[in-house]
Amino acid sequence: MKKLVSVMAATVALTISLSASQILINNVNIFDGKNDKLEMKMNVLVEDNLIKTISSKAIVHEKGAIVLDGKGKTLMPGLIEGHGHLQMNGTSLADIENNRGWEELAVRSVAKAKMALMSGFTSWRDMGGMGIGLKKSIDAGLVEGPRIYPSGAFIGPTGSHADFRNYTTPNETVNDIQSAGGRLGMTFTADGVDMIKTGARQNFMQGATQIKIMSSGGVASAFDPWQLDAYSAEEIRAAVEIADAYGSYVGSHAYSKKSIIRCLENGVKTIEHGFMFDGDVAKLMEEKGAYITTNMHAFSPYLGEIEAIKSSPASARKAASAQKAFVNYIENVKKYQPKFGFHSDCVGGVESCKKQTDHEIYLSAKFLGNFFALKSLTSVNAEILALSGDVLNPYIDGKLGVIEEGAYADILVVDGNPLKDITAIGGNYKWFDAEPRDGVKVLRIIMKDGKIYKNSLTKGMKTNLH
Repeated sequence: MKKLVSVMAATVALTISLSASQILINNVNIFDGKNDKLEMKMNVLVEDNLIKTISSKAIVHEKGAIVLDGKGKTLMPGLIEGHGHLQMNGTSLADIENNRGWEELAVRSVAKAKMALMSGFTSWRDMGGMGIGLKKSIDAGLVEGPRIYPSGAFIGPTGSHADFRNYTTPNETVNDIQSAGGRLGMTFTADGVDMIKTGARQNFMQGATQIKIMSSGGVASAFDPWQLDAYSAEEIRAAVEIADAYGSYVGSHAYSKKSIIRCLENGVKTIEHGFMFDGDVAKLMEEKGAYITTNMHAFSPYLGEIEAIKSSPASARKAASAQKAFVNYIENVKKYQPKFGFHSDCVGGVESCKKQTDHEIYLSAKFLGNFFALKSLTSVNAEILALSGDVLNPYIDGKLGVIEEGAYADILVVDGNPLKDITAIGGNYKWFDAEPRDGVKVLRIIMKDGKIYKNSLTKGMKTNLH
C-alpha cells in the first residue's frame, strides 16, 4: 500500500512539473543546423514553445522549470522532411487507387505521422496526396505527428504522374470525378490553363500552403514515360500566377533537363527530384533563388525492390532507364552546391517507410557528405517551408530548422556526433533487409513545439511528456 501511495505521489509530482513553462537542457553539444561544427558544453532554455536562451554559462530559470541533464550528447534541430506523402500509404499508386478506401488511408496516415515524429521529423512538407485534414488534426492535438505543410492534391494533366486511373477509367472533369484518387482529393487532373487555375485555387481554399504540379513524367505511374514534358510554359505560369496571388509558390515534379529549365524560367521555386541537374540548371537556380529536393535512393542498387516499382514491369523498366540517364547527378550536386533539401518520397506504410527513410538519410550523407545532408534535413528545408509566405505559413512565431534564440523549440538530443557519424540520427546502410525498429534508440529526446514526446535520458520520464 505504501508503495502504491508513493507511486501515485510521484505521478502527481511529475504531472505538476511538466506543466511548467520552461524546460532547461544542460550540458549538451549543439549542432545549430547551419555550421559545420558543434558548440561544446552548452545549455539551452526553452520557454513555452520557443528557445529562449542558449549559453555556455549556467542559465537562470523559474522555480518550477523542468531541468534535464544532456550528459554531453548532441542537441540539434528536429529533422524536416522536404518531400513526403503521409497519406500515400498503399503499396503502390495502383493499390491506393483500387484497394484503399478513405478510412484505411486516414488511419494509416495517423500511424505514419506518429512514426515520422518518433523518427525525429518535427516538420514535414507533404508534396501531394491530401494531408490537410491530417495537419489540422495534429495541430488540434488529436493525434501526434510533425508540423505539416500540405500541398493538397497533385495537379497534373491527363496521363501524367498525377493520373492514378486505370486504363479503362473515363477521364475526369470537375463535376464528374471518376478516379478514386480524384474523389479522395489526392489528385486533380487539369488540362489547360483554366483547369490548372481551378485546381490551384481549390487546393489553397482547402488549406494548402503551396502547390505541387507534375510537369514531367515519372517512374511509379502507369501512363507516362519519365522523359515526358507534361506541362507547357503557359500552363506552368498559370499555376505560378495563382500561387503568387496567395503569396506562396509552386513546386514541380521534374525529371528531364528540358522540364526543369522550363519550370525555372516560368517561376517554379522548388524542383522536385530534378535528376538531370547540371551546370546550366545550377546557374538558373541561383538566378531565380530556387531550390531542389532529390530522393537519393534513386541511385541505390536496391531501387527496383520498392513495391511500387517491382509490382509493375513498366515501372521497373522506367526505373532502370532513369538510373542510366541520371549518372552525373551526384557529381554535379557536389560541384555546384545548389540549395538542396532532404527528400524521402516514400509511398508505403509505416514499416516500409521507416526503412526507406533511414536508408535515405544514410545515402544522403554517403553521397554528399554528413554536413550537406544535415543542412538539407534542417536549415535548408526550413528555408523551403518558409517560401509559403507570411500569410499561408502556419508557423510564423519562430524559425524552424535551427537552434538559435527565438527559434521554435523543435529539438533532438542524440547519441554521438551526426557530423561525424550519420547513424547518430538513425541513418542505416541497410534498406529492405534492415531489422524492424520501434523508434530510433539513438534519438534520446524528441521535442516539438516545446513539448517532449520522448525522453530516454531521464529515469521516469520516458515518453509522451506533454
